[in-house]
Amino acid sequence: MKKLVCFLVFSLLAAAAFGTPPPPVVSDVGGLQMWPFDRCVVINYKLDLKEGSEYSIKFLGSLDGGKTSFDLSEKGVLSRDGAKGTIAGSGCYKTIWRPDDSFFGVVTDDMRIKVEVEEQGDLTTYMVVDLENDSISYRSKAPEGGWPEEYKSTKLVLRKIPAGTFTMGSPEDELGRASNETPHTVTISKDFYIGVFEITQKQYELITGDDPSEYKGGARPVEHVSYKMLRGSEKGAAWPANGEVDDASFLGKLRAKTGMNFDLPTEAMWEMACRAETTTALNDGSNLTNQFVDGSLAKLGRYGANREDGAGGFGEHTVVGSYLPNAWGLYDMHGNVMEWCLDWYAGYDGDATDPVGGESGTYRVIRGGGYVKTAYDCRSAARGASDPGYGFYNYFGFRVTLVP
Repeated sequence: MKKLVCFLVFSLLAAAAFGTPPPPVVSDVGGLQMWPFDRCVVINYKLDLKEGSEYSIKFLGSLDGGKTSFDLSEKGVLSRDGAKGTIAGSGCYKTIWRPDDSFFGVVTDDMRIKVEVEEQGDLTTYMVVDLENDSISYRSKAPEGGWPEEYKSTKLVLRKIPAGTFTMGSPEDELGRASNETPHTVTISKDFYIGVFEITQKQYELITGDDPSEYKGGARPVEHVSYKMLRGSEKGAAWPANGEVDDASFLGKLRAKTGMNFDLPTEAMWEMACRAETTTALNDGSNLTNQFVDGSLAKLGRYGANREDGAGGFGEHTVVGSYLPNAWGLYDMHGNVMEWCLDWYAGYDGDATDPVGGESGTYRVIRGGGYVKTAYDCRSAARGASDPGYGFYNYFGFRVTLVP
């Protein structure tokens, strides 16, 4: 029978005896070898973690009182709590370590165990809506290697944008700016979710049973959509008096399907999400060097000067997510298709909290530029407007938001 170690139960003091002290959220660390019944070691510990966050967890061991240490996962197999390297939620946990054969014959009376945790992120950073089985789930990070095709077709993924304050509009020296972009301070008082991608043709079809787009492609943005198609021409035309939508509209059907009040973003929400804490013309931190053809913009989205670059495989608008995202992981905020916002178009009224646009008007705001536009039309601050009934443009699309 294999003999592993003489192993005692260690308290937090013993666990912290080598290396830097563990975070204060870890306590009551102890280990017990199951010898002679089994080779495995049982590690018990208590965690006090921030609600709603995910943590990486690592188990370290030392055979010489803490002078040197090793990662237990590299010297055997971990099972039960935290075995996959992540953990969430406060409580008392138990992890099993089964050492590999390199420990055969090892004897020590000074083995020590250390548990390390590090916050990885908000568990609710991303919301995923499965449009086929009507389920909603959350995750803390985007998948390694990017979002698979299903998130552009049968699933809808949104990113949480934290409440905060930013400067909306553009400075007077920004190349290509217009006079309707007066800079002012805007505060968004609540976190909100916004689509990582523009709504695609497949997603639109799953909700409405129809695809009005001229240039077809399931993972390409839906186009030929009007504000009234998205919110309705009766109840849905009342914004900002209320947030209701027509039952037969896209948003009416999406709300009925999910039980959640999805909507278009306000213009301020859209610009805040686009900027991702940048103050420059483009959301990668760069300014335009030419207001018609710009190399930085060519990396961020499809616009009039790069329609033949082959990204996404199409020469008009193209597959969503074919260019680089901003710092918050949002794609195509510059170019591809223009995106409807909630607001009536109006001049800015100065510093504001949760602005909702004009009380009434003729045109609704539309943002982001598009594949037919020049570089200055695709800036973060650039504003557009259109009749809410116009749906005959093949560069009008949208993305959705949700205020939890």
